[in-house]
Amino acid sequence: MKDETGNDSKLRYVAGCMTGTSLDALDVALVRIEGRELAMKASLVRSHTIPLGDLAEPLRGFSEGRPMTAGEVAGLAEELAHLHLKALMELLRGDKIDLIAVHGQTVYHSPPASWQLINPVPIAFGLDVPVVYDLRAADIALGGQGAPITPLADFIMFRGGGERRSVVNLGGVCNITQIPGNPGVQPGGDQLKGWTTRVYGKDVCVCNLLLDLIARELLGLPFDPDGVNASRGRIQADAVADLTVLLKNQAIDSRSLGVGDVPKGWLEKYRNRYSPQDIARTACAAIATTLTLPGVLSHRILAGGGVANATLVREIRERSRVPVDLSDDYGVPAKYREAAAVAVLGALCADGVPITLPQVTGVLPPPVSGSWVFPGRRSIPPRDSPSN
Repeated sequence: MKDETGNDSKLRYVAGCMTGTSLDALDVALVRIEGRELAMKASLVRSHTIPLGDLAEPLRGFSEGRPMTAGEVAGLAEELAHLHLKALMELLRGDKIDLIAVHGQTVYHSPPASWQLINPVPIAFGLDVPVVYDLRAADIALGGQGAPITPLADFIMFRGGGERRSVVNLGGVCNITQIPGNPGVQPGGDQLKGWTTRVYGKDVCVCNLLLDLIARELLGLPFDPDGVNASRGRIQADAVADLTVLLKNQAIDSRSLGVGDVPKGWLEKYRNRYSPQDIARTACAAIATTLTLPGVLSHRILAGGGVANATLVREIRERSRVPVDLSDDYGVPAKYREAAAVAVLGALCADGVPITLPQVTGVLPPPVSGSWVFPGRRSIPPRDSPSN
């Protein structure tokens, strides 16, 4: 982009694209990046969401192991790319940007194997903008978990001087980034790098993957809007105890989680014993209990699609012994925190900064990540998406 005088600006504008394991929508965010490397500052310019539409079910089926032909899988990657292109065109409104960072749809994640499905080429050539993608691959290839991938981006977006903060992402899987305080320091360069060595993150337990499964199986809905059905239910002691044990074991396991970690057996055990509303409320309570286990007490910042579930948020607040805010209070709307984080990760990749942390994924030294498509000045026209 150009600044107000028409001169080349030192600022960068990066778009981040994210489809989560909940498979409800594609979120895109335009982020203003000021500065370079770890000293960069990021601020959200605008954001946009587009439904996955007819792509949701085949993507969910594929991620759950439903057999597909090679042609069908290639078609999914192509259609998903054109949906990205449509969403980005609606986000950018003709503005020229510097970079697009694409997460892709996680259809399998069990290191050392992982697959973020996307065809980045139509995106890059459709907008004539470089695209960085496949952000986990380098870390996984060197023996890491490749997840959670956002802690360094959380550090850049949410670090708070002397205050310890925990960014709690209520996504398909819940993950937490713990950002230590750095009192009395105006960091730059080496000081910032030293600060990041004390940033920690981990997957905790399944979240919306379970809540949305309950909604689909028991309520006939894609999700529980605002957690309204859960709010009408009662927490059942035996069911919440069983589920909490399962989720605590996921938290203790200290590995990256995915679709295969949804406790379907628990749902089958209790679905005919209690009402759908009771099951939904009980699941919210078990997730909240797991997220508020004794540990590092730090200011909690909630983000992710699960923030829209008022019952889940209320259960977390009631069990927390520390302040609980939403990421919206820090300039990052909860729904778009992951898309914004992907944009920040893309900028870090462009600067040659490793985006994974050894204490999070287990790889030392961490690699510079990302695969690239550079379109030059040749572009291809967008085409209609099946989701239109």
